[in-house]
Amino acid sequence: MEHNASPIRTATVVGAGAMGSGIAQVLAQAGVRVNVYDTKDEALERAMQKMQATMDRLVEKGTFTSERAADILGHITPILYLREASDSDLVIEAIYENLEAKRSVFKTLDDVVSEGCILATNTSSLSIAAISAGVKNPARVIGLHFFNPAPLMPLVEIVPSLATDPQVLARCVASVAAWGKTGVVAKDSPGFIVNRVARPYYAEAMNILEEGLADVPTIDWAMTELAGFRMGPFALMDLIGHDVNYTVTETVWTQFYYSPRFRPNLSQKRLLEAGWLGKKTGRGFYDYRDGAHAQTPTKDTTLGEAIVHRILALLINEAADAIYRGIASPADLETAMTKGVNYPKGLLAWGQEWGFDRAEATLRALHSRTGDPRYFPNPLLQDWAAKAPTF
Repeated sequence: MEHNASPIRTATVVGAGAMGSGIAQVLAQAGVRVNVYDTKDEALERAMQKMQATMDRLVEKGTFTSERAADILGHITPILYLREASDSDLVIEAIYENLEAKRSVFKTLDDVVSEGCILATNTSSLSIAAISAGVKNPARVIGLHFFNPAPLMPLVEIVPSLATDPQVLARCVASVAAWGKTGVVAKDSPGFIVNRVARPYYAEAMNILEEGLADVPTIDWAMTELAGFRMGPFALMDLIGHDVNYTVTETVWTQFYYSPRFRPNLSQKRLLEAGWLGKKTGRGFYDYRDGAHAQTPTKDTTLGEAIVHRILALLINEAADAIYRGIASPADLETAMTKGVNYPKGLLAWGQEWGFDRAEATLRALHSRTGDPRYFPNPLLQDWAAKAPTF
């Protein structure tokens, strides 16, 4: 099947939740005519009202004129029947993270859209190959993983499966740029780039907590004040929600055949079991309820630097593993971590600055002390420690 390389002019977003409506806004702002599909009329009404409110705020701020806002909203059409997506050049599925549900959407679309229509999934952690398995022509299926909130976050992970047509990939790379987003190409591997490489930021913070070496506010203080991250790992997990963050961790872990490098932490699972999901429920690692006692960090620089070095070594090791296994190019990996999760600098640049040899030594000391295989340095990191690379 030949895919043309013309710009995407019409698209359909499946799912009218926060992510779906955000993606629709991004495309509409770029001049694409967008259908937003949902099975529930009230979900579509909520989505359109939310987008109207967003546009009103942007007009108040002076970001858009009222005419520009009206034009953007005029590019968006709510639909209750997938058959109305028949003229789409692109469909982006943005429903909940369930493999069978996503497969079902694509099987329905197979008989609705033209053969040249690209079928994209916004999955954050599921296999693109698995999602495309039920499609008559899996060559037209690809991952387009936007980050939340889609209108504000610049990164899109573009993920071809083994079966994806190279022309489909090329067209999506060009389209993402045309939408004003920064695209990076990732291998169809659990967690892609960001959700794979970022796992130690959370996991190692919880390991330090569970070992009793430092408490929650102290670890967050170290990572924000000393390392320069915008949010500490515990505050960030509370913001994301433990139902979401733990699920991604467990998905990546199971898809990697229970590799110790991605092992979930009981401290987070217990919060999930208790229903303490973070900010949205009022309790998580922190207590957000009215009158709750604020926790204060121990601002010990020596302890703080030990925390930073330990978490940073794990992050650099995971970045090295992603390069070692061909998950992404060094340039795309650096872009993904700075644009997708707002890291203060790319992990490879950080490794060069801090010293890959220091990262390796930190890991070897942890491995020697604990025997935990998650701390074993990646072969590529060992090479970099012996001879500093140029990227």
